[in-house]
Amino acid sequence: MIRNLNDLKTYISADLKSIGQGLSIKNWIMDPAMRLTIVMRLTEYCQNTTKPGIVTLPILFWFRMLSVKLGFSLGPNIFGPGVAIVHHGLLIIDPTTRIGRNCRIHMGVHIGGAAVFVDPTKVSEYSPRLGDNVYIGPGAKIYGPIKIGSNCTIGANSVVTKSFEQDGLLIAGVPAKVLAEGETGGRAVRFLQDDKF
Repeated sequence: MIRNLNDLKTYISADLKSIGQGLSIKNWIMDPAMRLTIVMRLTEYCQNTTKPGIVTLPILFWFRMLSVKLGFSLGPNIFGPGVAIVHHGLLIIDPTTRIGRNCRIHMGVHIGGAAVFVDPTKVSEYSPRLGDNVYIGPGAKIYGPIKIGSNCTIGANSVVTKSFEQDGLLIAGVPAKVLAEGETGGRAVRFLQDDKF
């Protein structure tokens, strides 16, 4: 979670490395998913450090406007540092979901909480928790109070409705099952090389 200006810089730096691009005027204009990621981090910084409304509201409005334009429905504080949203297009993530470092996520993914009415103070207990270095293929669906370990790959169009807490799994299918063990999370961290965040 971004709690200060140093955290903000660390998160943005990790995100840019994960995306495989530097921050330049050309990339800012040509890559709307990168632009949204940076604005998302600014939103998190403003909300988590309780900046005044005169600063927070325009950035929050900018984030919402970009989200709608790109077909995203997500909130702040979902991703750890190093997120790579690969394409713009439909992407829906429950705002109480938590995803670790270096997540690589494709379009058409839907990550949602349990389909039950719950006590609002315990809503976070009913949404997914994903580890570090998780690759989520296009069209994957992940639902409920489940946990996914680190260094896992979730195949395209998979439907994950139960926990897979072991690290290094290849998960795919409808319903999802383990197809292989010993994945390294390499798909999620392909641009990071030896850098660790």
